[in-house]
Amino acid sequence: MGIRERLSGNEAAAIAMKQINPDVVAAFPITPSTEIPQYFSSFVSNGAVDTEFVAVESEHSAMSACIGAEAAGARAMTATSSNGLSLMWEMIYIASSLRLPIVMSLVNRAVSGPLNIHNDHSDAMGVRDSGWIQLFSESNQEAYDNLLMAHRIAEHKDVQLPLMVCQDGFITSHSIENIELLEDDKVKEFVGTYKPEHYLLNRKEPIAIGPLDLQGYLFEHKKAQAEAMRNAKKVIAEVSADFEKLTGRHYGFFEEYKMDDSELTIVCMNSTAGTAKYAADRLREQGIKAGVLKVRMFRPFPVDEIAKALQGQKAIAVLDKADSVNGAGGALFEDVTSSMFVNGVAVPTVNYIYGIGGRDVPASDIETVYKDLVEVAKVGKAENPFRYLGIREK
Repeated sequence: MGIRERLSGNEAAAIAMKQINPDVVAAFPITPSTEIPQYFSSFVSNGAVDTEFVAVESEHSAMSACIGAEAAGARAMTATSSNGLSLMWEMIYIASSLRLPIVMSLVNRAVSGPLNIHNDHSDAMGVRDSGWIQLFSESNQEAYDNLLMAHRIAEHKDVQLPLMVCQDGFITSHSIENIELLEDDKVKEFVGTYKPEHYLLNRKEPIAIGPLDLQGYLFEHKKAQAEAMRNAKKVIAEVSADFEKLTGRHYGFFEEYKMDDSELTIVCMNSTAGTAKYAADRLREQGIKAGVLKVRMFRPFPVDEIAKALQGQKAIAVLDKADSVNGAGGALFEDVTSSMFVNGVAVPTVNYIYGIGGRDVPASDIETVYKDLVEVAKVGKAENPFRYLGIREK
């Protein structure tokens, strides 16, 4: 039996870290993720974990300390948001290129400037191509569960890549929800012990970490990273299946909501999925066959599976909570449409940039998207594929 609790997303993440009991946690506070290391530090001080907690002077140092710890053979974790992730930028790439399975809780927040402490996905989208696995979480429960699965995925011998678990700042990080926790002993057994094959403190195998890597080798090393990311797809499926056997909670690469007979589908990530499901239910009452596809696994991106799931729709809207500022749509839109194109799936698809800087997205806004899709489906073409949702016009 699980343990029924009422927790915020940040509390749930901190408890997951406590149950994992990593060797090292290095972190620097930044809103809205500050509570995660704050709660975790109390577990350190009261002896609930054996973790070495490193209070550093910046987020760059936090990731540097995690890299050093993981390279030495320790299991390392951290948490951050927004500008904190930006300050880690150099070390984010180094962590993935060194194939170090660090796990990070990323509480999504708008990246400055101008300064904004509220939620959008610009921080995660900024590092989407850095070689980190990215799992997104609709709810506090999903954030907790994704963290429990994270080390099993990242540390797998065929992967060996860092992983970030994303959740929406304030919307889930500070909101209290009912949640079911696993018992500590079950988490310990599920996560397992970290046993790296190569590490700096292994006296029997002297190695170098972070050597100069010029024309003769870097290309091949980057291809190896890409192969590891492709391998992660299979490992994520396997770990999720094991987690379902343990808890009864199913996690795929994405969730299909009422898509058995849907004609109009919204694709989105994180907490927006809950609002989209509610809107879809309301429109179903009006006879509109609305569906929702919630992406959980953004890196690696489930190219073939997404295309198959969207085949047969009459119109699709992809919601991006970050603007790529490229004139060609947001990152999720680009990946979804690319997936459809290479798989020969032709469905009129529109992109909506929404929720920037924490702009509220009520169900009524989502309903307007579905009603827009009704019109797109009628003509069989998206006249204006690049749109904004909930913005104040002049």
